[in-house]
Amino acid sequence: MDATHAALSPFDLTPIRDLYPFHTARLPLPGATMSYVDEGAGPPVLLVHGNPTWSFYFRHLIAGLRPHQRVIVPDHIGCGLSDKPQDYPYRLATHIENLGRLVDHVGLQQVDLVVHDWGGAIGMGWAVRNPERVRRIVVLNTSAFLSPRLPWRIAVCRYPIFGDLAVRGLNAFALAATVMAAARPLAPAVRQGYLLPFDSWANRVAIQRFVRDIPMSPKHPTWALVDAIDRELPTLCSKPMLILWGGQDWCFSDHFLAGWMQRFPDAEVVRFDYAAHYVLEDAHAEAVPRVVRFLGKDTETRK
Repeated sequence: MDATHAALSPFDLTPIRDLYPFHTARLPLPGATMSYVDEGAGPPVLLVHGNPTWSFYFRHLIAGLRPHQRVIVPDHIGCGLSDKPQDYPYRLATHIENLGRLVDHVGLQQVDLVVHDWGGAIGMGWAVRNPERVRRIVVLNTSAFLSPRLPWRIAVCRYPIFGDLAVRGLNAFALAATVMAAARPLAPAVRQGYLLPFDSWANRVAIQRFVRDIPMSPKHPTWALVDAIDRELPTLCSKPMLILWGGQDWCFSDHFLAGWMQRFPDAEVVRFDYAAHYVLEDAHAEAVPRVVRFLGKDTETRK
């Protein structure tokens, strides 16, 4: 293997190898190198995570899809097994550009798209620029449109000094997510998996930058981009969409679910009352088979 495809990791994955037994490759990008999972064969599906997660979040879905499809799952720069440069443009625009470079690098002509959390804005940001390359879409507790709602538990992490100390010093954001983002307690090994790549002040840089990149006013540099993505979402209305929603999510609440249903009235919607933001943790036994069936429709017509 050349350096681009070397399955190397800066972290010792031994403690979570049973949970995360996937092949990873690496793609050099401007300013950093991206790690991504590349598993299975067949029609390609692209899974796009959010903050403070990484490809580990999709482990149940990867396992369910790889017997049928080629599954590509990036770790955004600053997340998971990807590089975590300190001086880097951690903005939505950059993450969208990086996703596009990955799609082109692995040669995906037409893809199924699965998005969660920040992955909604990132994945849909790429999709509205390439609607002809998108076949089906699965939405998991996320947004790709502006909202005035920002829970105080996230808002306080944006405060100068306090936010840095809490998010990067104490790892409060990632630690809290392992408790507050799931309705059911995570097993110790699963909790370890989420936290493993974010083990130092330096390695938590992207967690803080994602929080700061939430656009709450037109003066924010990412506001116009999210608004533009929203205005282009109608270009995807002809794509079959499955929305799987954790009903106990205090961040991406039913307000956001209503936003998706308004924009995609023909979408198939399943709301798991017992699940929270990490819907693939709380409801994976039901959610994964639904995604596999949904993405498996009409695969014989795809090249």
